[in-house]
Amino acid sequence: MSENSFPIANDLKRSIDWKQGLSISLGVPLLILPSLGYIPMYLSAAAIVVWGLSVIQGFMQNAAYAEMATTFPKASGLPGYAQHIFRTENYKGKYDKGKLIGGFSAWSYWFAWNPVLAIFSILVGGYLHGLFPVLAATFTSYQLSLLSGLVIFTGLFVVNWFGLKDGAILGYVLAAVSLLPLVILSVAPFATGHVDLANITSNWLPADWAWDMHHILILFGIFAIAQWSACGWETAAIYGPEYKNPAKDIPKALFACGTICFFSYVLVQTAVIGVLGVDGVAAEPISPLIPVAQAVFGNAGSVITIIMLIAAMVLIIQTAYLGSSRAMHSMSAEGNLPKVFGKTNRHGTPFIALLVTAAFNMVLISMGSMAAILAAAAIGYTCANGISLFAYVKAVKHPTLSKLERPFKAPKGWKHVAMLFGLFNLPLCLVGVVYLNSLEIGWTSTWLGFTVLALYIPIWFYSQGESRRSKNRRANAHSSDQATDNDAADVDKLPTMT
Repeated sequence: MSENSFPIANDLKRSIDWKQGLSISLGVPLLILPSLGYIPMYLSAAAIVVWGLSVIQGFMQNAAYAEMATTFPKASGLPGYAQHIFRTENYKGKYDKGKLIGGFSAWSYWFAWNPVLAIFSILVGGYLHGLFPVLAATFTSYQLSLLSGLVIFTGLFVVNWFGLKDGAILGYVLAAVSLLPLVILSVAPFATGHVDLANITSNWLPADWAWDMHHILILFGIFAIAQWSACGWETAAIYGPEYKNPAKDIPKALFACGTICFFSYVLVQTAVIGVLGVDGVAAEPISPLIPVAQAVFGNAGSVITIIMLIAAMVLIIQTAYLGSSRAMHSMSAEGNLPKVFGKTNRHGTPFIALLVTAAFNMVLISMGSMAAILAAAAIGYTCANGISLFAYVKAVKHPTLSKLERPFKAPKGWKHVAMLFGLFNLPLCLVGVVYLNSLEIGWTSTWLGFTVLALYIPIWFYSQGESRRSKNRRANAHSSDQATDNDAADVDKLPTMT
């Protein structure tokens, strides 16, 4: 068996290098924004440690993903690896359970990244509502969120219609603009003396914290929420079929993005708590960077910061938009979603997947609760990471898969590390986030998460039926053509009359 023996998509164009892949993924550091004020509410200043550990977790997991990316260079990231590895080669039965597992992992990953569009559209609407009085007098924050989503999704659809290379160019522009406020707000408070280390050292954990089962489950839930943000830079590998040189480009893009994430996450959270204190962060759980900017730069500086953060949010929406559409394209190519989702235009863009992603997120925005959407997405992300890490273990141990060429290899014995973090995701983080959701926002997000994940089952069975019908049509057409050729040959053998 070779990697090319798998039925994989090859209509995506190899048009980017590691720098362009990195530029598209540079929106990932902005994923801290929805949780920047949330995690300190539970862990006080220990939130800084959680972010650091979560990015390190990302390095552990992404070393495995980088190896799979170079082993299966035509696969689209996590969705592609699990589908490749779990499917049963030359399966003769009606339904391949292994293929269902791989497809479910891809669907979970799609659901994990997809709500990023809705979450940040809600944030954009909230910032616009607070920044411009004329908009606040005309629209509610909810209405601005819907309008922001519609405008951003439409604009990004037009840009991405012309292929991933143009999307990367947009990433260069937005990265230069959007990373600047994070850098400034991470460094400036230290330089100006606004960071009070006593705000950190005297508030490492809440006064009522105890290492009992209740708080341990909360901690697992916090890690599930944190890894949704801090481990998300694995998205650099999802463009595997579109890198010019996957063996070199994918590891470079992954680890460069991870290094940037580590410093940005730790420094941003440290600066916020150092300036505001834990109580100050709790008073501004949605947008704690605004009072930080006001403290350091005054009101004018805060306005500039909001504008730049809005540009940053457009970048992370772009990252999620591309990642979600490629996940759907990969599932369709593998026969795990209806074929319509795999359609590409002449530029190689899966435009149907882009349209469906935008429509789904408009529905999510209409829910109005950013916390519920994020919690539901975290459920999908823990499932996707857990199954993908188990896929890596299988790929290393499988007698045939283990013989495939691996231009990049994780350190020796990494299958044990992958298994450990796979079990950390499933079941520990999954149980933890469900428990945390029940305490924080009730069962809405949990039901939303499991309902969307469960919808994949009937969709998958429909896709398998579609694939069988397509195979039968091809077989019948082949038989018909062969019969016609045989008839023609028989006619040629008939004696001619003179």
